[in-house]
Amino acid sequence: MQALFINGIRDISIGTAPEPDAGNARVPIAVAGVGVCGSDLHYYLEGGISSQTIAAPFVPGHEFAGHVLEDRPELGLRRGELVAVDPATPCGHCEWCHRGEINLCPNTVFMGAPPYPGAMAERIAVDPAQVIKVPQDFTVDETMMLEPLGVAIHAIDLAKPRLLESVAVIGCGPIGLLMIALARLSGVGKIYAVDPVAYRAEAAGIEGADMTGADRAEIAAWTNGRGVDLVLEATNAPTGFQHAAEAARIGGRIVLVGIPEGDSYTLVAGLARRKGLSVKFSRRMGHVYPRAIDLVAGKRLNVGRIVTHHFSLADGATAFELQAACADGALKSLIMPNR
Repeated sequence: MQALFINGIRDISIGTAPEPDAGNARVPIAVAGVGVCGSDLHYYLEGGISSQTIAAPFVPGHEFAGHVLEDRPELGLRRGELVAVDPATPCGHCEWCHRGEINLCPNTVFMGAPPYPGAMAERIAVDPAQVIKVPQDFTVDETMMLEPLGVAIHAIDLAKPRLLESVAVIGCGPIGLLMIALARLSGVGKIYAVDPVAYRAEAAGIEGADMTGADRAEIAAWTNGRGVDLVLEATNAPTGFQHAAEAARIGGRIVLVGIPEGDSYTLVAGLARRKGLSVKFSRRMGHVYPRAIDLVAGKRLNVGRIVTHHFSLADGATAFELQAACADGALKSLIMPNR
C-alpha cells in the first residue's frame, strides 16, 4: 500500500509500506482522512519531540477517521462504516492507569509517534478498543476532528473555567480555536485571543473570542493592566510560557497545551513567582470521546469549519508545507489517502 513517510527534517516522500497486520482480532480500516497536527509538524520541522525522534523513515498521523473493511458483528461494526480511532493504547496495568490517568501512562502505544507508525497510509489495523463509533450523519472531517477536540476538552477539564471569569487564549491554531469554543460553552466572561497570524486571530473571533489581536501586549490594554483569570496557551513557541505568565493576573491560572519548538520554554521566573501563578501542563486526553461526539452531534460546536484544506496522499508534502508556513488561510489540513 502507499504511505507518506517523514525521512528527516523537511524531507517527505510517498512510498510503499507493508499491509497492516490484522491479526489478534485487530480491525482493518481504510483511512478516509488524517489531519496534519502540530506534533506532526514538530517531526517534520525538527525531526522529533523530546525523546521521540525519527531514526528511520516514519509514517506519521494520529488524528484520523476511516471506513471499516469487514463486518465485525461482535463489535457492532459493519463493512464500510465510518469510525473514529483513539490513537492511544495505555497499558491498563501501571499506577497511572489504575488512577484513571490514562493520558499519563508511560507505557502507552501511541499511533503516529515514533516508533509506532501512524495513519498517513491507505490502510491501518487497530485494536477493537480503539474504534469509536460515530453517528451515521457524521462527515469525515467531523469524525477526524474528534481527536483534537478531545485534546481541547481535556485541557478545559484541567482549567476548570469559572462562571464569568476572564480568559485569554494564546495561539489560535486548531486546539486554541477549539478551546475558545469550549470556554464560551462553559459560561466564562470575556475571552481574549492573540495570534500573530492574522487569519487565525480572525478565526478566533468566529469561534467566540470577544477581542482578538496579534500580540499578547494587547491583553494588558484590554484588561487595564490587570491581566486575566485564566490563560490557555496553545502555541509552538518557547516564549509561550512567558507570554502566558504576562497575560495572567496576580494569582491567576495557566494551562499549557502547546509543544514548544526545541522542547524548552523561556521564562522569567520572578514574574511567575511574584504573581503566585498556578500552572498545569496538559498531556493528550482521557476518556473524552463520548463528550466530543455529543458536542458535535448536538451542533454545539462546528468542528468542520476548522478543516480548511484537503489533499490527496500524493500531495501530502504540500499539506505539511502549507501548515508549517501558516499560508493560504490553512487552519487544519486533511490528507485523504484513498481519494
